[in-house]
Amino acid sequence: MSPRAQRVVFLSVSAAIVVLTLAVAREVLLPFVLALVIAYVLTPLVAWAEGKGLRRAVAIVTVYVVVLGTLGSIVRLAAPRMGTELANLRRELPQVAKKAQSEWVPAMQSRLRAFGVMSPEAPPTEPHTPENAPAIIARPQPDGSLAIDVGSGFVVTPGRHGGYLVEPAHALREEPFDANRVIGDAVGKSFAYAQNNALELAKIGRNIVAGVSRVVFIFGITLMLAAYMMLTREKIVAFFGTLIRPRRRPSFDRLLLRMDKGLSGVVRGQLIICLVNGALSAVGFAFIGLKYWPVMALIATVLSLIPIFGAIVSAVPAVALGLTQSVGTAAFVLFWIVGIHQLEANFLNPKIMGDAAKIHPVLVIFSLLVGEHFFHTVGALLAVPCMSMAQSLFLHFRQVVHEADPEFQGVLPPDSLKPPSILRGKTAGQ
Repeated sequence: MSPRAQRVVFLSVSAAIVVLTLAVAREVLLPFVLALVIAYVLTPLVAWAEGKGLRRAVAIVTVYVVVLGTLGSIVRLAAPRMGTELANLRRELPQVAKKAQSEWVPAMQSRLRAFGVMSPEAPPTEPHTPENAPAIIARPQPDGSLAIDVGSGFVVTPGRHGGYLVEPAHALREEPFDANRVIGDAVGKSFAYAQNNALELAKIGRNIVAGVSRVVFIFGITLMLAAYMMLTREKIVAFFGTLIRPRRRPSFDRLLLRMDKGLSGVVRGQLIICLVNGALSAVGFAFIGLKYWPVMALIATVLSLIPIFGAIVSAVPAVALGLTQSVGTAAFVLFWIVGIHQLEANFLNPKIMGDAAKIHPVLVIFSLLVGEHFFHTVGALLAVPCMSMAQSLFLHFRQVVHEADPEFQGVLPPDSLKPPSILRGKTAGQ
């Protein structure tokens, strides 16, 4: 077997083993994926700190302290207000739903009937019930069970030995309020519940402790992995370069430059756009006096990570909440959101992301649907970066094929790409 054939066989077998290993270990890959994203986002800051004379390890620690400290300060300042707003919104949601059912839906139906879209409403009919109908009615269900309807005048209370006790309301004599009796009953029921469900309570406590410990562990291991990736980024890139034949390495370098340019626009650019969208949403919502505007601004910021669909989904709760105040408020919120995304599409995207990060909207929607279908929320978040990498691969190999064909000489402009961010800065030993 020739050396070239041996190399092909070796690389093919190695690639198959790597793919199989990743498929088997896919449930533990989350820290590695998060670490790769964090390392890629923070590498320019680390490189900038290295340019100021810091050693790479010191620069990484400094960037971690500044970034995590800033995020922690923001959370600490915003958490009390956000918690209050969320609690108030949770209490008001049933009223909003009731108002929508009793006022908005009938009004919309009336307008649709006025335009002839819906048929006229039939007059309501009273169900026929005999005078001596029983107050408790049992109806058989398709699965063989019985549905029990308890009429007015009866009270249902839990029984002492299980089940429920149904008795007329007049049979319960009213007793004067006794604080000692109320407190004693509450304490007694709490101890009884704890005694009867001690095992379940222990399981809940164990699950909470295990969940918190897992989050802390994943967070710590993710930061450590990201630090190692940033510390040895040249060695990682050089390793992949050794897998390429020497005469193909210039082409590999161009591919790496193209992918970095596309990803830097998609990943870092999208994060910057999220912050801008959140800030503008907060300003507009606060100006018009939208209730719970901090929560709505936070939703707009987070969902902006998902292109196209995120803007649509984040607009729905904000406009619906504006309708509970007035039609003018809802209209302003809608126009403000549309204006923000027009600014994003026509100014922010070209300036922040650049031309290399542009992906056709059809491809964006396709990648989002595919990512969400197979990998749910994580797939939707990583869909566009993966599509950017696929587009970079296609454009690169199209360039290679056209350069090898005399008929396409000079048709495509040569690449003018800067060194990738993962290679900027000093070496790890400096």
